[in-house]
Amino acid sequence: MLSFSPADLPDLTGRTAVVTGASSGIGLVTARVLAERGARVVLAVRSPEKGEAAAATMTGPVQVRPLDLADLSSVRAFARDLPGPVDLLVNNAGLSLGPLSRTADGFELQFGTNHLGHFALTNLLLPRIRERVVTVASLGHRIGSLDFSDLQWERRPYRPNAAYTQSKLANLLFVSELQRRLTRAGSRVISTAAHPGISSTNLMRAEKKPSLGFRVEKFLVGLVAHSAEEGALPTLCAATADLPGDSYVGPDRLWGMRGAPAPAGRAARARDGSAARRLWEVSEELTGTRFPLDAPAPSAS
Repeated sequence: MLSFSPADLPDLTGRTAVVTGASSGIGLVTARVLAERGARVVLAVRSPEKGEAAAATMTGPVQVRPLDLADLSSVRAFARDLPGPVDLLVNNAGLSLGPLSRTADGFELQFGTNHLGHFALTNLLLPRIRERVVTVASLGHRIGSLDFSDLQWERRPYRPNAAYTQSKLANLLFVSELQRRLTRAGSRVISTAAHPGISSTNLMRAEKKPSLGFRVEKFLVGLVAHSAEEGALPTLCAATADLPGDSYVGPDRLWGMRGAPAPAGRAARARDGSAARRLWEVSEELTGTRFPLDAPAPSAS
């Protein structure tokens, strides 16, 4: 039985953590707590101005570096210019809803940001990562599906919720396949995942002219949502607790919507190894990045 509270966080002095999307919400809380525990924290953010404002609220060694996950040239520049080893990478940044938009590289914005940007960042940083990669998923993965014939929504009528849940399903498949490859390569690095339940953050963008359905959904979310501080606990648990690779952590009450960190269940589609491998191969082609660690050569008989 997993038991975790803020008091269980270890001393992180001497470790370096990179947290994407650390200028607000769960990412800000995650970065702040890691810094309070002594980690050198890099706030990887799209807006340096918002990042600096967030950093000003934190104690400990923090720095801000620009990263736009919707632009692979920005991802490459961030990985190239980041000095030294990284102990912990927290793939936290994400967005949801909104009209059909595309990244700088032509990908559907939610899939391109939530999955492909983090996929590329992880592969580019992996030779320097020493301990753990944490990816923030969502309860929404349970209703997600992957249409490999149209991942970028170029032929289907665009549905924002379906695009979001597709990206969150991709997050969990990525976590599992990354762990499989790390294990095969004999790496000590582990891949874990977390979801915040229903948290009162700004992930759900306001529409310019909010529809009645949007307003109702936002009201219902507000009834069950817990705070960003509570929503960040599963991420902090996945980042620092003694867990095996491919662990998935989320709140333990109200069907995973709120509560203390506990092992979380995955939908059957998120446990599909063949889909995970296929998604990895497609993601390599789309991003031009590859898993950088070699599997050990077989021993001579």
